[in-house]
Amino acid sequence: METKAAIELKNITKTFGSVVANKDVNLTVNRGEILSILGENGSGKTTLMNMISGIYFPDHGQIFIDGEEVVIRSPKDAFDYKIGMIHQHFKLVDVFTATENIILGLKEGGKYDIKQAAKSIKEIADKYTFDIDPLKKIHEMSVSEKQTVEIIKVLYRGADILILDEPTAVLTPQETQKLFNVLRRMRDDGKAIIIITHKLHEVLSLSDRVAVLRKGEYIGTVETASTSESELTEMMVGKKISLNIERSEPQNPQDRLVVTDLECINREGVKVLDDITFTARSGEILGIAGIAGSGQRELLEAVAGLQKVQFGSIVYNDPKTGKEENLKDKTPLQIRELGVRLSFVPEDRLGMGLVGNMDIVDNMMLRSYRKGKSVFLERKAPKDLAEHIIEDLEVVTPGANTPVRRLSGGNVQKVLVGREIAASPTVLMAAYPVRGLDINSSYTIYNLLNEQKKKGVAVIFVGEDLDVLIELCDRIMVIGSGRITGIVDGRTATKEEIGLLMTKSKEGEHND
Repeated sequence: METKAAIELKNITKTFGSVVANKDVNLTVNRGEILSILGENGSGKTTLMNMISGIYFPDHGQIFIDGEEVVIRSPKDAFDYKIGMIHQHFKLVDVFTATENIILGLKEGGKYDIKQAAKSIKEIADKYTFDIDPLKKIHEMSVSEKQTVEIIKVLYRGADILILDEPTAVLTPQETQKLFNVLRRMRDDGKAIIIITHKLHEVLSLSDRVAVLRKGEYIGTVETASTSESELTEMMVGKKISLNIERSEPQNPQDRLVVTDLECINREGVKVLDDITFTARSGEILGIAGIAGSGQRELLEAVAGLQKVQFGSIVYNDPKTGKEENLKDKTPLQIRELGVRLSFVPEDRLGMGLVGNMDIVDNMMLRSYRKGKSVFLERKAPKDLAEHIIEDLEVVTPGANTPVRRLSGGNVQKVLVGREIAASPTVLMAAYPVRGLDINSSYTIYNLLNEQKKKGVAVIFVGEDLDVLIELCDRIMVIGSGRITGIVDGRTATKEEIGLLMTKSKEGEHND
């Protein structure tokens, strides 16, 4: 079958001040194919897609659609050329229904005909086997349903070139499989689909071809059928790297944190944690899996003293004194000083834990300034720490005095995680430490967590990628709707088993 180019990019260049985001990128996406775009953090993937979808305008180069040169100056121009982008963070109005969100902002000659729109949406859903209720309100939907609304929104507007940014970041394995089946049907219908993802096993199972960017430059495109994880990683990084997580056996594990019958109610009066009981042991990595918003955040915040506990106990066995401490009675600062550290990587990395306008050294000092005796804070130790983190985690920065807001998201993250590890904790709670990180940086962080485990630290790891949880963790605890639905052995668990536990509300009971 003859391939027909849907989009061709020729010598596309984009700079932001002195930073070159894309340099002379040449790329072709054909009709009836799924193209994955791979690259480390800061390699220019999202910038490139933002130029195709009209959010940025290239400084130099040409864009061709169906062989004709076009100029895309705005998202409206992109839509006129039938290009639709589904972003990682959904842009939906919670109080509206799926149908209202899909037709919002469309000029359809006067009044909206909700009934007719719902009928058209149903036809699109049936054609591609989407599972959607057009009259359901967004705030009642699961993450995968919201994503479905976003995809149908661009299809309803006539898009036949679709760009998806990290589409599986918050989906269960079962939901991911469903999405992949839909995307394959769309491809077979002649649509051109571009996917930005960090998950190599997904790239290999879904895409027809893979394009690789490195440091803003186009490295090449390979046929998925004739490549491998190690070859793609080498193209991305420029050198061979090992993709093995070495899981050591726990040495002399001791009960470090014993949580019993924990209950928490949030400010709105909703019970966010119910009857949570588990133990975290020294020299072990305890993984926490669950659909986004199932109570993972509240659980870690309760341990760290940031979330009010209504009932239950959190007992910390202090290895320095041998004493039992009930963390429920302590302030966040007292808990930190006992050696219980929380490194939470939220979607908004600069909204929690780091100050964007401060440089890396000053951000290190945020954790240590209370110990400063003099009016003039001692800067040598934080500066050494900043330089140590930059070197160990390969933070891409002009130097330790660069403002954090000028770093790429992935590099900000390394600073955030590195700072907590550098404090030599006895319990390290790392929530989403590799969220949005490229594969090389992710493995650096997995190895750091493993080093902490070998030092006898009790590591609690909240992750989104089930393959990694199974490879990295000694035990995996699954949370669904604020309850523990099961605890499995990381060495014998399967993704399917964990995926099923993720959709239960408590042990033995399924949510359908």
